[in-house]
Amino acid sequence: MRQMQEPTFLILTALAAGPQHGYGVITDVARISDGQVRLRAGTLYAAFDRLQDEGMIAEDREEIVDGRVRRYYRLTGDGAARLAAEAERMRRHAKAATTRLRAIGSGGAA
Repeated sequence: MRQMQEPTFLILTALAAGPQHGYGVITDVARISDGQVRLRAGTLYAAFDRLQDEGMIAEDREEIVDGRVRRYYRLTGDGAARLAAEAERMRRHAKAATTRLRAIGSGGAA
């Protein structure tokens, strides 16, 4: 299993809270990343297409808002499992880094 890119990880994390539409995911990803990751609509919808093809997300529902279709997406069981595996991989790597930093007296503080 290859490493997940940060935007993908954050999109799946946003959808782990429940179904959301594109703009909701964009704002949630910005919030989760403390503004460090700002998705553009084109990037997000290309990711949605790829994640749907991979079975990690699915369309949940559509609604009409101000005459425009708002499509909601949800995390699938496979997507949740993949997100959990990636979060665990990242946790192990962070633990190794923290342990080594403590060993040299840095403690991880900047």
